[in-house]
Amino acid sequence: MRKLPDGSVDLVFADPPYNLQLKDGLTRPDQSKVDGVHDEWDQFASFEAYDAFIREWLTEARRVLKKDGAIWVIGSYHNIFRLGTAIQDLGFWVQNDIVWVKSNPMPNFRGTRFTNAHETLIWAGKSKASRPKFNYHSLKAANEDVQMRSDWTFPLCTGGERLKQDGAKLHPTQKPEALLHRIITATTDPGDVILDPFFGTGTTGAVAKKLGRHFIGIERDMSYIPAAAKRIAGISRPKNPDMVAPLPAPRKAPRVGFGQVVEAGLLSPGTKLFCPKRKHTARVKADGSISAPSIEGSIHKVGATLQNAPSCNGWTFWHYEEGKGQLMPIDSLRQAFRARPS
Repeated sequence: MRKLPDGSVDLVFADPPYNLQLKDGLTRPDQSKVDGVHDEWDQFASFEAYDAFIREWLTEARRVLKKDGAIWVIGSYHNIFRLGTAIQDLGFWVQNDIVWVKSNPMPNFRGTRFTNAHETLIWAGKSKASRPKFNYHSLKAANEDVQMRSDWTFPLCTGGERLKQDGAKLHPTQKPEALLHRIITATTDPGDVILDPFFGTGTTGAVAKKLGRHFIGIERDMSYIPAAAKRIAGISRPKNPDMVAPLPAPRKAPRVGFGQVVEAGLLSPGTKLFCPKRKHTARVKADGSISAPSIEGSIHKVGATLQNAPSCNGWTFWHYEEGKGQLMPIDSLRQAFRARPS
């Protein structure tokens, strides 16, 4: 990580050792062994040793991030609070914490605690002044046009996605690709560089490649590297970059006035407009205003007045009839105007 140049990375995703502090093996009620985390890389002599470790790599992660870069870290109750403290102490600026709700969590076999059915992610910008990428409109569109919440439900990595060696899990904490897919589509653009300093079986690299992003993976355990390399080599980059590009924010689209739609002949003067439930109607005027029985003005002003509302988005409120009486929002005409050759 120290070999990477300053300000060279757009996003860091880190799934560091959890410091689970497991001293005894876990068994199920039938006395079969639970495949937990007993690897050397998750062993630390003390909390102080773990804190020194996380602050060392977090400092490097912050150095390599671009000015508006961001970091994601994931952890369990064993380490996420220590990670959060270090993140804030080192100057990162927390944007959100996300709860990954596991739809198929491992039971608590001893029956002495609640089942650990979630992990926590922290999303933070490089600094308070940073403006990390956030593809809000893509997330909303993917979520049935409802704002994406901070509780995400995904199953654990199982089945054919889980990498195995001699019938056993290759890595004890392999993350599901769906989780990385959401993170990468939410906070990066095609062509961005993503760094994963705990690369493991290469999930970050695999998803980054599928989505047309570049990646840098760092892994010190040589036993994972061949499988990660083989996994990523079998993935093709997208042939059409537009298919992995985020949905543009409306404010970035060229501004179009309703008068331009009328001038272009997409709606004729006198055309009758309707609200979605046909309760209110208005007529299009040649100058781009509209006329209702009791008021004239812009599509926004007339819509707000008729609803006794402080404001109204006339583009989505007003509709015109197409075909056999089907109502279409006038915003579709605005999109058609934007799509015309300039």
